[in-house]
Amino acid sequence: MKTTWPLLLHLPLRRVFGLLLALALALATAFTTGCGSSSSQSTGLSGNTSVTVLLTSTANDQLSLFLIGLNSLALTSQSGKTVNLFTTSQTTAAYFSGRAEFIHLNGTAEPLVTVSVPQDVYTSATATMSTTISNPPQFICVTVGPSGGLVTSSYAYAEPSTPTVNVPAPITITGRAMGLSLNMVVSQSETLSGCGVGATFSITPVFNLTPVALSPQPTNYENGKETNLDGQISSVNTASNSFTLVLVDGQTLSVNSNGSTVYQGVNGFSALTAGTFVDMDAAIQSDGSQLATRIAVEDTDTANLSVATGPVLQTSAAEPIVATFGRQEQGYLSTIQEAALLMPYDSGNAVFQISGQFTNLPDLPFPASFDAANIFGGQNVYITTHALNYIEYMPATTITLMPQTINGTVGGASSSGGFQIYSVALASYDLPPILATQPAQSYTLNNPTNVMVYVDSNTQLLNKQPLAQGSVFRFNGLLFNDDGTMRMDCGEVMDGVQP
Repeated sequence: MKTTWPLLLHLPLRRVFGLLLALALALATAFTTGCGSSSSQSTGLSGNTSVTVLLTSTANDQLSLFLIGLNSLALTSQSGKTVNLFTTSQTTAAYFSGRAEFIHLNGTAEPLVTVSVPQDVYTSATATMSTTISNPPQFICVTVGPSGGLVTSSYAYAEPSTPTVNVPAPITITGRAMGLSLNMVVSQSETLSGCGVGATFSITPVFNLTPVALSPQPTNYENGKETNLDGQISSVNTASNSFTLVLVDGQTLSVNSNGSTVYQGVNGFSALTAGTFVDMDAAIQSDGSQLATRIAVEDTDTANLSVATGPVLQTSAAEPIVATFGRQEQGYLSTIQEAALLMPYDSGNAVFQISGQFTNLPDLPFPASFDAANIFGGQNVYITTHALNYIEYMPATTITLMPQTINGTVGGASSSGGFQIYSVALASYDLPPILATQPAQSYTLNNPTNVMVYVDSNTQLLNKQPLAQGSVFRFNGLLFNDDGTMRMDCGEVMDGVQP
């Protein structure tokens, strides 16, 4: 009988406690355990290739958080040679004693590590993960209880377990640089009978490992583009227009910029200093380096600055209060260990903003606005605060609407101007329909189970299945409240996951 270790955390807004997500994570460059270069007479491949391992996931909307502590990842060639891409002994960082978060990576990607790999044809892969009581695999769901109160339930266990890493087709490591996508298939990695007390569950991580052919000008995560990399600059090199960035998940990246880098919230590279928090898009270059294509600074004051990203959980009709789920947190409150899973903010003096990642907002056939009057439960936001400690309502400085991925079933379709408009039905466990049932919220949604999704020529169509009525797809974009109707400016369409 399995020894499960469930943590059921029922957290009403006014009884939030500090389930800390400050994972103090960092990542040092790892190297293969084999020789610096190798050759394969059977394949004609020789030398080494710079390989960037990218974390991503494929998920529906049932879970709000999924943490896995990866300890190692190894490839085995067709001739039986094994190459370790990383192990805990190869890094000095706390990242591998912490856990990677996969729900925020649904349909996006972030770099895990860049390593030098002998060129060869690899046919299988293995991974190990932490299952200690202090660092177990864990997922969290959010719902509303019978009395209308918010319920957050966490499920985890400590038991020896090995993730499954599928290699659907042989991977040829060749060229100067390439990527490997380590994609967590969330629906195969967990089971959950319901969100709340008495639910049964299991955690058996399943990944698909596939090659990523890097493009000189990548347009999406499938060819080397990384979007919404949130982190803090630790050092700046003005001579080379480069900087070192520590991501929220702990990885340390060396990032270059050039004349094409777009700056938002600051005038340019000269405004970046150690301590600045950024939201960044980047492209993996042919030599494996990171080039920033967009750098946004939502709050330029670095003094005692804390940032958090995640979905809005509650708003208040009586007072300017916004509570969020801190899926990722970084900064001052995390450093002093007062960052909590549920974070209540006083939004009365906050500046409401919209991420600059999407440039087509003026062209939308509806008013794409985000402010205190139309913020609603389920929207993904980036919040900054300069609070010196955790208090009941921390003053929010900025609240920025960020892209998110939804999973739903396509209904009818129409068009307006240059947009195709799809009616998308959400599952009953999605946050917008669940959270809309809470009493005394500051908003009203006319139909919280339906989103109108707007697709134009800027949208990346990554779906393999036809975009047809009755089919399930994932849509990544900005989610707006247009007078009670949920509408999404869609940047990517991907095949969906059955509810």
